[in-house]
Amino acid sequence: LVMLSGAIVLIAATAAGGYLWLRGSLPEVDGAVQATGLGAPIKIVRDRSGIPHIQAATTADALFGLGYTHAQDRLWQMEMNRRIGAGRMAEILGEQALATDKFLRTLGVYRAVEKALPEYDAEVRTALDAYAAGVNAFLDTRTGPLPPEFVILRHDPEPWRPEDSLVWLKMMAWDLGQNFREELTRARLAFRLSPIQIAEFLPPYPGDAPALIDNLPKLAGWYQDAGVTQLASALPEGPPAGIGSNNWVVDGSRTATGKPLLANDPHLGLSAPSVWYFAHLEIKDRNVIGATLPGVPAIVLGRNDRIAWGFTNTGPDVQDLFVEKTVASRPGHYLIPDGQRPFETRKEVIRVKDATDVTIEVRETRHGPVISDVAHLGLSKDVVIALAWTALLPGDRTPASAGKMMTARNWRDFVDALRDYHLPQQNIVYADVDGNIGYYAPGKVPVRRKTNRLSGLAPSPGWDSTYDWIDFIPFDQLPQRRNPAGGVIATANHKIVPDDYPHFITGSWEKPYRARRIERLLAEETLHSVDTFKELQADIISVVAQDLLPLMLGQTKVDGNSQPLLRDAVSQLEKWDGAMSANAPEPLIFVAWYRELTRHIYRDELGDLFPNLWKMRPLFVHNVLADKGGQSRWCNDVQTEIQQSCAVVLRAALTAALQTLSAEHGGRIQDWRWGTVHTAYSEHRPFGKHPWLAKLFNLEVPSPGGSYTVNVGVHRIRSDAPFRNTHSVSLRAIYDLSDLNNSVFIHSTGQSGNKLSPLYDNFAALWQRGDYLPMTTDRDRYSEGAMGTLVLTPSTTTLNEFRP
Repeated sequence: LVMLSGAIVLIAATAAGGYLWLRGSLPEVDGAVQATGLGAPIKIVRDRSGIPHIQAATTADALFGLGYTHAQDRLWQMEMNRRIGAGRMAEILGEQALATDKFLRTLGVYRAVEKALPEYDAEVRTALDAYAAGVNAFLDTRTGPLPPEFVILRHDPEPWRPEDSLVWLKMMAWDLGQNFREELTRARLAFRLSPIQIAEFLPPYPGDAPALIDNLPKLAGWYQDAGVTQLASALPEGPPAGIGSNNWVVDGSRTATGKPLLANDPHLGLSAPSVWYFAHLEIKDRNVIGATLPGVPAIVLGRNDRIAWGFTNTGPDVQDLFVEKTVASRPGHYLIPDGQRPFETRKEVIRVKDATDVTIEVRETRHGPVISDVAHLGLSKDVVIALAWTALLPGDRTPASAGKMMTARNWRDFVDALRDYHLPQQNIVYADVDGNIGYYAPGKVPVRRKTNRLSGLAPSPGWDSTYDWIDFIPFDQLPQRRNPAGGVIATANHKIVPDDYPHFITGSWEKPYRARRIERLLAEETLHSVDTFKELQADIISVVAQDLLPLMLGQTKVDGNSQPLLRDAVSQLEKWDGAMSANAPEPLIFVAWYRELTRHIYRDELGDLFPNLWKMRPLFVHNVLADKGGQSRWCNDVQTEIQQSCAVVLRAALTAALQTLSAEHGGRIQDWRWGTVHTAYSEHRPFGKHPWLAKLFNLEVPSPGGSYTVNVGVHRIRSDAPFRNTHSVSLRAIYDLSDLNNSVFIHSTGQSGNKLSPLYDNFAALWQRGDYLPMTTDRDRYSEGAMGTLVLTPSTTTLNEFRP
């Protein structure tokens, strides 16, 4: 993954005392620095946990300080983030990153932000420029070596640009979207399964009608010509099944204090360092504190002196794939509803470390970039696939919402801020010190024609206007609530609109397993407190296990002639309550059995598509075991003439699972532990995949929970480490509106991205145990035991002019 010589240099340097030299890459947190671009002196107090409390006279200076501290603590992460968005990874990583760069250059995210930047108003430009100036001030004033990653790769960072901040916002939208992948899945399944089978394999949200596309067999020919299988194989891997987030808020009628409480725990891919960085901005007499994204000038999730807010992903359908027909008689043209149009083309030159530059031609249609070209399908195909995505459209005002959100003082101010929020659409819960609670799902969501039956389901004919986007859902008609009866609002990526909601948001809501559990636990407690919210965020009961186990055990017959291990496993599961405890064997037995069961149920039908489409799919499996609509036929192996029932398949799957577990963990069930294999695995980018460097940079701790528990721990059952927790609770926050300084938060690693820092992993054990840190803006409290105070002054200002 990295140049071996670079690793050898680092090891040799360390052995010769280079460790002490490399420690010079740790930030100065105490003292004074003169910096260019600062309007007035600022003070940065790092508390005992490494959280910066930035005291400034203006918002611009506070964001300058945020840029400076981000660069001090997370410079390598910021470098990777901007290079990913720009498609410039191969410049520092070599040919192994070339495929990803080709795709991202084709997508054109960085081009989109470059076009958008001049359109922003002065306030947004000032914020972006101030933040960039803070980052660059650190680069200009730092002494000593850069963090270890730069040394290993022999790379120096370029100055920070405002576009570098904007591109990461869009890449976050990419990570939280990608519903186009389900369209690709249906297109590929059309080669092997009937429309009814596809509708069963990809079941609708409970209570919704199945997505039955009668003309899929006809469309399959176009899909095959367009190379959907090759395209799916060429794309970077998407998020695993079950990924999501939780948030909920209750009003004063449901709390012990008589004031609202709000909780939020977004679920993202675990990384070292965490995607989040905590910070506090004190601007004159105003405070805002919470989670930031290194590279972005804003408190993204948090609270100020009057309100608190939390996000979960709505999961809207904001991406459509279009099959475009080329015109054989006119090379370089494609069909549109009223004739023909030339592709827009551009050349992209990709620099590759230690190799020759690579030039690609990117084509765009009226819908968006032709992403099938990245699969090396050639430029002479009769049909190609283009991607329409709201993030690539002009007019994205999302950066303008950040400043307004941080300074909002009431519901009206907050909603006004959300009018500028375009992507990614989020379920945002709200609470204020006056006792109000609310919910809004802002975002730019396409409106499609009622006659469009392929919305979000499969690639559409690009030459037919039936499938074009015609508008966007008006802001005032987006899902929203304020002070509802009952005093509770909760979201967990599940369906958040009633059946009579007039607009289509998505056909791919996350199934309501976590939502059911959260709503039940909220209802069971008469008056909530910060402590009851902590317990809820730590809940590890699997509703999926509770739903499926009665069906699995009910059809698995054991008797005195059965193997002892089989009898013991069934006996253990019959007594189990579904708690995915790290120190228990039952979760491991259940998940291993379930994994083998999925393999037995649909591997034969999917054939060569199975390895790529092997996921949890609990609602589908439930329908099969419950024989909903005759779906138990999926248990039969279509590749043999012998008829198999689900009972036979269940016993075979359990036997196979127990054999594997015995081989790996010994023959005694009482020695097995879920946490042994379900480790929270925070992977460093890019060293996390290098066999030597991974042991230095990655973080791994045993973890409870599962893919569908409130305290989530998502694992990919098709991977080489099928039980490893790779997507989890990236942060937890609880906001107490009766006393906002009683609020708490935690994220999964530590404040520093520098492996040599004790702050690289100082949150990991707290996060694992379900502990929290105080979210205080009180100077006396955060100054007690502080690591240091750094004063930044304009290069023309003397230190004694500073007044905190």
